[in-house]
Amino acid sequence: MQNVLVVGAGAGGTAILKLLLQLDYMNVAGIVDPNPDAPGILLADANGIPHGKDWRPFITNDLHMIFDVTGEQGIFGELLKARPAHAVLIPGTIAKLLVSLLEENGEYIERLRSETARNKMIFDSLDEGMIGTDRDGMIRFFNRSASLITGMPVRSALGRHILDVIPDSNLPHVAKTGIPELNRELTLSNGTRVVTSRRPLSDPSGNRTGAFAVFRDISGVVELAEEITNLKEIQSMLEAIIHSSDDAISVVDENGRGIMINPAYTRLTGLAEADVIGKPATVDINEGESIHMKVLETGRPIRGVRMRVGPAAREVVVNVAPILVGERLKGSIGIIHDLTEMRELADELDHARRIIRSLETRYTFEDLVGESPEMQLAIQQARLAATLPLPILLRGESGTGKEVFAQSIHHDAGRGNFVRVNCSAIPEERLSRELFGSEKPAADRKTEVVEGLFEEAHGGTLFIDEIGELPTDVQGALLRILEEHEFYRSGGSRPVPVSVRVIAATNRNLEKLMREGKFREDLFHRLNRMPVHIPPLRQRRGDIKLLAEKLLPKLNRDLGRSVTEISEDAASLLRQHTWPGNVRELENVISRALIFMQPADKLLDKPELSAVFQAEGGGTGGTLAEQLDAHEKSILKEALTSCGGNKADAAKQLGISVRTLYYKLEKHRLV
Repeated sequence: MQNVLVVGAGAGGTAILKLLLQLDYMNVAGIVDPNPDAPGILLADANGIPHGKDWRPFITNDLHMIFDVTGEQGIFGELLKARPAHAVLIPGTIAKLLVSLLEENGEYIERLRSETARNKMIFDSLDEGMIGTDRDGMIRFFNRSASLITGMPVRSALGRHILDVIPDSNLPHVAKTGIPELNRELTLSNGTRVVTSRRPLSDPSGNRTGAFAVFRDISGVVELAEEITNLKEIQSMLEAIIHSSDDAISVVDENGRGIMINPAYTRLTGLAEADVIGKPATVDINEGESIHMKVLETGRPIRGVRMRVGPAAREVVVNVAPILVGERLKGSIGIIHDLTEMRELADELDHARRIIRSLETRYTFEDLVGESPEMQLAIQQARLAATLPLPILLRGESGTGKEVFAQSIHHDAGRGNFVRVNCSAIPEERLSRELFGSEKPAADRKTEVVEGLFEEAHGGTLFIDEIGELPTDVQGALLRILEEHEFYRSGGSRPVPVSVRVIAATNRNLEKLMREGKFREDLFHRLNRMPVHIPPLRQRRGDIKLLAEKLLPKLNRDLGRSVTEISEDAASLLRQHTWPGNVRELENVISRALIFMQPADKLLDKPELSAVFQAEGGGTGGTLAEQLDAHEKSILKEALTSCGGNKADAAKQLGISVRTLYYKLEKHRLV
């Protein structure tokens, strides 16, 4: 387990922390930032990770790695002096490079994880026990067979001194003297007799870093000579893992001469080891200059450089980082990516995203539940809208079921794909390209076309949720589609014809947005020709029991329950609530109530619901902190309701930042 300290909790530190949280062999000892509201500090707090304003208290002898993502040279120098001698200090530039490489190569990471799991399975499937210690005798490696032979669980052994686990082990002596011991017989404390071989471990400079033991039960001594795995075999296995990477890798020494490449490098460049090993770093370059040599000159990483390599002049992107052993520059490592393959992966990802957006609709008018006059009117309006070739505007508060209405209308009309887009979930600078696509010249003088959502929905329905968040320039392009049935791609010069039914939805006051100049009046009138007003739950309380019982089958499947009925007392309690979150909030309350019940229970009664409302702060008792939390939660609900669910407006109304609002919403489980 590697202990890691992150200094700096801004965007870079947060990205590093998120990455470390996914690695089960990394232990985050702490994260430091003078800003207590930095995103990395909030993430650390949510995950129970120590944090503070000063990095000095976190410098302990058991640290293995320090990430400096402050960007301040002074802090880097101080950390360099204060760190333990064995700890690796990684500057922010390298940290950002590592994170970027991993983010850009998700598929490669998954393959590497799979390969790591496979090799762990190999180590754990061996009959030989394997134990590795550092130079202080602390156990750093302990495989499954070692656990079975010694009777010590792996988790209990890791991090303990070898003599606490095997009192008669001679690994500390081997680590100290550097003299290996082969085929020694040993009786463990549990009475098991083993034959063991011990070897010292050294770093590339020849400094001893620990020792490694391979052992097996004496009953297999006849097969010992053929089957025992020694350190040389382990080294070969680790090299095999590196060589199995799909990333093309080249390594040069401090003089810029090649010392290692992997098969992926050969496949990409067409150059074999004989062409590269011992040769200058420029040997593989067809067009461009050696990034290895630049890194060796500056000692700083360089990433994202395009060049052509190998006899075939393959177009690639190169990322190179220095190799530091202590404070000495010992060489550099380069990772080379084939631009052609990266483009193909990007196209596959975009295709997958489009498939997800255009999944088949799940809802029909039979899924719309309500006997109240308000709900019946909304359903009648929606049924009528499905028969007319007009754009439709669905209006209602957050959680009232606008997408269910949209899918029902599309299903009833029976035409083409149903494609959805949420305007508030896509940055403004990307929204236009997502909707209308783009065109740009390609290297072969052809035009590279990326189709947008309107073309994807051609012949079907495009559901535009949160249309009140649509930027004004995009509003104009949408109006052109509604009037002329054509649009221009971003960067394009010719109109693209399209036939799409547009269903827009909003929980905002569009009339107010028009008065403020944030929503075009002509677009509003074009959309408002066929409006459907979906009533909030508090205006149709008579439907609440019917709705709740309609939700039961799905929630039973999700939670392993078998409730089929809701008592009248429970329904009466539900009708008393104001339901600012509407049907979505009702589903949440019912699901939480089911948690209090037994799998065989059939009737949802008042006590289970009372427990949920009490937990949400509905009671008047409790400590001062509990009552303050309940009051804060009530204020947040009221603010969201008054702002139609718009979190930016709610934050402005409350006088807090959007980030603080999200933190409080998560704290009170309001998201």
